[in-house]
Amino acid sequence: MTRPTILVATWGDGLFAVSGNERTQEIVNEPVRGLAADGRGGALAVVGGHWLRRRSANGEWATLAASEFELSCCVAVGDSIYVGTDDARMLRLKDGVLEVIESFDNVAGRGSWFAGSAIVNGQRMGPPLGIRSVAANSDGSVLFANVHVGGIPRSTDGGRTWEPTIDINSDVHEVCAHGTDPNTVVAASAIGLFVSRDAGATWTIDGRGLHALHCSAVAFAGDEVFVSASTDPFAAQGGVYRRSVKAEAALTAVGGGLPRWMQGIVDTGCLGVSGSCVVVIDRGGNLYGSEDFGRSWSCWATGLPTASGVLIC
Repeated sequence: MTRPTILVATWGDGLFAVSGNERTQEIVNEPVRGLAADGRGGALAVVGGHWLRRRSANGEWATLAASEFELSCCVAVGDSIYVGTDDARMLRLKDGVLEVIESFDNVAGRGSWFAGSAIVNGQRMGPPLGIRSVAANSDGSVLFANVHVGGIPRSTDGGRTWEPTIDINSDVHEVCAHGTDPNTVVAASAIGLFVSRDAGATWTIDGRGLHALHCSAVAFAGDEVFVSASTDPFAAQGGVYRRSVKAEAALTAVGGGLPRWMQGIVDTGCLGVSGSCVVVIDRGGNLYGSEDFGRSWSCWATGLPTASGVLIC
């Protein structure tokens, strides 16, 4: 069986396409982030901080729009594309222009949002206040914007209005919606895995089975949820865990050939799923893949630059 092509976006070294034993650098010397499926067999990405670009199904890149804002993430919902920014704005692509969704600037509680940071070797480090990930539920009726740090505002009317959800001090790092169940949504946070059964209106938290509660990445594979955890965002190692979406059992470490301890954390966007294929890349640049819903794993690539995200094509 031919392995799928895996796109690996990096923080400063462009974008790589890994296909079997071949590795091709498709974008060079640019920061790339916000990898997302475009809903047409291709991919979306933020390139150079200010350009929203699309990769066609045959691997050709084209620029969709440019923005004065520092772009961070994106999601395609039907014929619409929503883009988050590093200063916590939400944009929508319309007629080749990224327009500001002004209602997002008025979300209740916005004044209490703050930039997440930590003191490392006497210096304050961390990302700016911004939208770290965006998602839509399976029928496109609800949008979710993961603000770091500001909870998960959601919209049930295509972005016209927004309401806050989840305590902002939960420090959410990624939000992900189930592929077929419009009511099931999960979020990786600094205090564990959050689960919603009502399309993000309410949330419950679970940290059972984790060696540490700081969760960075989350994704669905079939009826299981995969989540990464570490002691902190700068940890030398991290683990990847799984549990059934439907059952309330504790999370368990993923086995089957995936290392118990990854080389550095598995960060936001660095868990990718498409059908039965699951991929994970750690901060050390090691890419692992599974083609049977994460039951068995092998190493698909090593020595990649620090990744900002992965996407299965």
